[in-house]
Amino acid sequence: MSTQVKTDTVNLANLIWNVADSLRGNFKQSDYGRVILPFAVLRRLESVQDPYREQVRAIIESTQDAPQALIDARVSAETQLPFYNRTRFTLNTLSADNTVDDLTDYLAGFSKEVTPIFEYFNFASWIARLAQEKLLLTVIDAFKKIDLSPENVNNQAMGQVFEHLIRKFAESSNETAGEHFTPRDIVRLTTHLVMQPDTEALSERGVIRSVYDGAAGSGGFLSMAQELAQEINPGLTLSLYGQEINPESYAIGLADMLILGQKSDRYRLGDTLIDDQFPQQSFHYGLTNPPFGVNWKRVQKQVETEHKKGAEGRFEAGTPSVRDGSMLFLQNMWAKRKEPSEGGSRLGIILSGSPLFNGAAGSGESNIRRWILENDWLEAIIALPTDMFYNTGIGTYIWVLSNRKEEHRKGRVQLIDATEMHTPMRKSLGNKRRYIHEDDIQKILDVHRAFIEQEEFPKSKIFENHEFGYRRIHIQRPLRLRFTLSADAMDAYAQAKGAAFVEELADLEGQSFETFKDLQKAAKFSKITATAKKLIFKHFGVQSDDAPIVMKNKKTPEVDTSLNETENVPLHESVQDYFAREVLPHVPDAWIDESKTDDIDGEIGIVGYEINFNRYFYEYVAPRPLEEIDADLRAVEAEIAALLKEVIR
Repeated sequence: MSTQVKTDTVNLANLIWNVADSLRGNFKQSDYGRVILPFAVLRRLESVQDPYREQVRAIIESTQDAPQALIDARVSAETQLPFYNRTRFTLNTLSADNTVDDLTDYLAGFSKEVTPIFEYFNFASWIARLAQEKLLLTVIDAFKKIDLSPENVNNQAMGQVFEHLIRKFAESSNETAGEHFTPRDIVRLTTHLVMQPDTEALSERGVIRSVYDGAAGSGGFLSMAQELAQEINPGLTLSLYGQEINPESYAIGLADMLILGQKSDRYRLGDTLIDDQFPQQSFHYGLTNPPFGVNWKRVQKQVETEHKKGAEGRFEAGTPSVRDGSMLFLQNMWAKRKEPSEGGSRLGIILSGSPLFNGAAGSGESNIRRWILENDWLEAIIALPTDMFYNTGIGTYIWVLSNRKEEHRKGRVQLIDATEMHTPMRKSLGNKRRYIHEDDIQKILDVHRAFIEQEEFPKSKIFENHEFGYRRIHIQRPLRLRFTLSADAMDAYAQAKGAAFVEELADLEGQSFETFKDLQKAAKFSKITATAKKLIFKHFGVQSDDAPIVMKNKKTPEVDTSLNETENVPLHESVQDYFAREVLPHVPDAWIDESKTDDIDGEIGIVGYEINFNRYFYEYVAPRPLEEIDADLRAVEAEIAALLKEVIR
C-alpha cells in the first residue's frame, strides 16, 4: 500500500469536500456531509454508466413497449451493468432554469437497485433546500468538474475517498467515524489472513464462495474481498452479503456493491443484534470490524431472549457486559458459519483488547472464549499497532477463527505481536497516525502462514488451547476470634441491643469463643438471643491467629469470610496438587470450598479462559545503573546552572 495512493485519495476527498465551502452561512456544518455524500455517489454512478449511455438508450428505445423486467434483463445482459439510468440526463445536461425537476426525473430514472440509495440519503429534501438557498446549480457545477470515472479512480481508491468523506462528515457532526468504516490497510491485512490460506482451492475452475459482514459500514471489507478474489482467480464467483445500521454508510455501501456487480438485495439496512437480515443463512467467509465498546443495554431484552434459545439462536455461548457488545457481534458472525461437511468457514474480526481478558471465570465473556477455544475454532490473534484507527488510538487485535483448521494447527493457537509493524503517516487523519506498509503486511502474512515461532517482529508464539484456561477455586479458612471491648464497640452494641447484658460483657475482654461458650453453660448468657449473639460477634469479635477455631458443630468449623480467597489453577493441572503445593505451605488450616463447581463439567472450581498478550510477550528491561542516572542528573543540573548564570548577567 503506497503512500502515493493514500495522498491521491486524500487529495481527491478534499477536493470533493471543498464543495462545502459554498454551503457556509446557509447550512450548518453538521449538514455538509448530508449534501456532499449523495452528490459524490451520484457522480460516481453516472461516471460508471457513461461509456454505456448511448447503448442503454438504444436498448430502451427498441424495447419501449416491453415489460420493465425484460428491459432490465436486456440492459444487464448486453452491458454487464448492475444498474442503469433510463433518462438522457447527467449532471452536465441538467437545465439551468428547470434544475430541480430535471434532477428529480434523473434520479427517478435509475433502475430499482439504485432507488434505496438516495432514499436513505433523504436526497430529495436536500435538493429542495439547496434550491431554496439558490445553491443547487453551484453544487452541481462543482461536482460535474470532478472526474470519478473508473479509469481515473478504481474501486479501491473510490472506497478510500468515501471513507475520508465519512470521516470528515462524522467529525463535523460530532459522530464517531470509526463506527462506519475501517482503514484500508487493516482491511487488506484482515482479508488476506482469512482468504489467502485458501488460494489453492479458490484457484480452481467454477468455484463459488460467499462473504458476510454483519457490521459492514460502507462496505470496505466486502469490496476488498472481491478485489482479492479477482487477484487469486478472475473466474471466481464471489457473492457479497452485508448489513449496516447507519443509513448514510448503508447507502454508500449499496452503491459500491452495485458498481462491483453484486445483487442489491444482499446489502441490507438494520441493527444486526436484534434485526438479523440473513437468518438461517451461512457463509464461507466472515469479515467485520464491529464498533468498539458499544453499549447494548437498549437491546438487552431482545438479546437475552435470543440467548435463551441456545444453539437455535445466535448468542448461545453467553452475553458479555452491556458496556461492550463486541462479543455479541463475534457470536453473530460465527453463528453463520458453514459446517465442515459443507466446506467450513473462516472469520476475521477486529476487536479491542477487552474481549481478550474481561470477565472472571463463569462470566459471559469468559464463557464465550471458552466456547471458542474448547471447540478449537481459534486459529490466531494478531496484535496491531496503536494509532491505527480514525477515532481511537487504542490497541486492537485481529481474531482469526476457522472450523476447518489444518492438521498441524489443531488444538493450538498462534499469537502474533505486530505492534511495531507500522509506518508514520505524512499527515494524521483523526487519531490515525500510522499505517501498515504493504511490506509489513506481507511479513505478518508470511509468519501466520508458516505457523512458526520467532522472536523478531512480527513476533510469533504458539500455545495449546488449554494453556489459556484455568479453574478458579475458592479457598476458605476457619474463624478464630477473641473479644475486644472497646468503648466504641460497647456504644454501638448498646445502641443496637439496649443496655441488657452490657455489664456482663466485661468478662469477655481478651477471651476467645470458647470462653463465650463456657459463660453460656454457666448461665451467665443463658437468656441471650441468637440476634444478640450475632451482635456480640459483630461488634466485639476480632480475628486472631492464635485463638482457637470457632466450630459450627463438632466437625465443621465456622468460615472466616474476611479471609476468603481465590486461586486460578492452570487447566491442565490437578486442583489438589496445586492446592498442596501453592496454598497449604502458607496457610495450613485452609481448605477448598468444594461446593463451588463448574456448571459444564461438574468438577471443583469454575472454568475460565483469558488471553493475556502482555503476559506472553512481555520482556523485562533492567533499569540503568544508579551511577549512570546520577551522572545524567548532575549533567542536567550543571546545564541549568550555566543557563541561570547567563540570565543573571
